[in-house]
Amino acid sequence: MAIQAGLLGLPQCGKTTIFNAITGAAAAGFSATEMNRAIINVPDNRIEPLVELYHPEKTIYATLEVVDIPGLQAGSTSEGGRGNRLLGHIKDVNALLHVVRCFESGGAIDPAGDVEIIDLEMVTADLQTLENKINRLEKKSRSGDKEAIRELELCRKVQSRLDTGIPARKQNLSQAELKAIADCHLASVKPVLYIANLGAMDNADDPPAKKLREIAAEEGAEMIVVAGRDEADLIELDEDDRQLFTEELGITESSMARLIRATYRLLGLITFLTTGPDEVHAWTCRDGDPAPVAAGKIHSDMEKGFIRMEVIRYPDLIELGSEEAAARAGKMRLEGKEYLVRDGDVVVVRFSK
Repeated sequence: MAIQAGLLGLPQCGKTTIFNAITGAAAAGFSATEMNRAIINVPDNRIEPLVELYHPEKTIYATLEVVDIPGLQAGSTSEGGRGNRLLGHIKDVNALLHVVRCFESGGAIDPAGDVEIIDLEMVTADLQTLENKINRLEKKSRSGDKEAIRELELCRKVQSRLDTGIPARKQNLSQAELKAIADCHLASVKPVLYIANLGAMDNADDPPAKKLREIAAEEGAEMIVVAGRDEADLIELDEDDRQLFTEELGITESSMARLIRATYRLLGLITFLTTGPDEVHAWTCRDGDPAPVAAGKIHSDMEKGFIRMEVIRYPDLIELGSEEAAARAGKMRLEGKEYLVRDGDVVVVRFSK
């Protein structure tokens, strides 16, 4: 399951610094046009104990693709500006990681104003995109096409709220409205995780971070704090020095781990595992996926020919030391098509070919 997260924010908010902290990619900053991309392993502290248990030939983590989108500026999406091209890059991302400057950098710190600018730029671009679809639907509806007429009405409702500056994600869209605008890939409909980029972790309770936390809470979103410069510097140290400086800086876990966990929560994602002497493999599916759908993340044939799923909870497998011992202890369950896969399930899929 390919998951993409897009980092966006105003110029000099520290976005590319955070990208480097997450990915260790050492990407250059201040590019006005070029995106940075990196695919990273999703940290999972369950993998190593399983590797010690199975000694597999391969170890495969779940992955996340992070896209660093060049900074947007006020007015950059008006009249087909460069902002439209930049926002076009996020049509395929699953979530937006909105970096907001909460550190001194020669100008006023204004989280509310910064968030408003980005939202308005996305809304402006979305209005242009949606207007194109509405024009097409108007032509079709003149012939009496009932589906086009219905879809046109739904799109106009979304358009009217965008006209007042309300991003699509804040409109409480119905399923019908979401379906009507799906092919537009609107930027402002994407779920958002706010990232307060601090000068230091000691500033986590200062007014700028508190204000951003309030903004996130008002829209039911999550905010995390990151000292981007400190954590990017840590990436360049060896493991022993990194541990020492992490303790001194008060960083209890890496920004990569916290960002990914928050992104998974935002998208409702979980990780299940397959194990054996060939490989230990972490897989991503949506929380609430039934067993056949989760099996399909491994291979489409497993979803089509699904028979049953053998499930052991990760803690039980580690405690008992083997699948055989788990089975003897009654900790291996046989689940059918209605079973909803849970985070940390260790599974074997039985299917017909």
